[in-house]
Amino acid sequence: MTLRDTPDGYEILMLRRNLNSDFVGGAYVFPGGGVDANDTGPMAQEIAVGISDAEASKRLSLESGGLAYYVACLRELFEEAGLLVACDERGESVHVDDPVFLARMAKHRREVNDGSLGFVHMMRSEGLFLDLRGLAYVAHWVTPVESPRRYDTRFFIALAPAGQTAAHDAGETVADQWIRPVDALAQYARGELQLILPTIRNLEAIAHCSTASEVLEYANSKSPIPCILPRIKVRNGEVAILIPGDEGFDD
Repeated sequence: MTLRDTPDGYEILMLRRNLNSDFVGGAYVFPGGGVDANDTGPMAQEIAVGISDAEASKRLSLESGGLAYYVACLRELFEEAGLLVACDERGESVHVDDPVFLARMAKHRREVNDGSLGFVHMMRSEGLFLDLRGLAYVAHWVTPVESPRRYDTRFFIALAPAGQTAAHDAGETVADQWIRPVDALAQYARGELQLILPTIRNLEAIAHCSTASEVLEYANSKSPIPCILPRIKVRNGEVAILIPGDEGFDD
């Protein structure tokens, strides 16, 4: 869940999934994807700044391997949206204002996406480090037991890096937009924006905040993060998806 501040309130980046996708095709979602084997190795840990595997694992309620989720989060943000949250060896944030560097990063993104270049190797070759200091874990959702395809998903909050422009990958995603959470929810209510339940509930959870920093504070204040496992109920012939706290969830 990538945020940026504007004079009219903070906005969140949303990507529209390819209409031909076999999972929620056409829906607007947050950038994301699966944890890869390369996200877990020692090379990945070497380029990660701001949190150790032990600290990340504790935050995610795992025995070990938590850092891989943080690495995967920023890798997917680069692959799907072209945003690189990085710093140099001194911990200084990378401000991308050099056209040559931007062109090189665009080339790297294409190579990472087509599999000809590993993301971790790209970072090492550029002398860059993943800046995990501003990444906040905020939610954990697991697909209902009855679903034919299931996902165990962690949601994070990140601030959009300065000087970079988000762009969908024109493969898995076909459009991108920055939008205030309240506006996204209003468009969904009017039938103008296709959203799925976890996206809706995560937008609702942060819609009360006024700035991106407030959202980060909200995420960091949540402890522990509960695992939300919805249930599918059929009422009068209609399917309803309920989460803990909803009327009828415990029936």
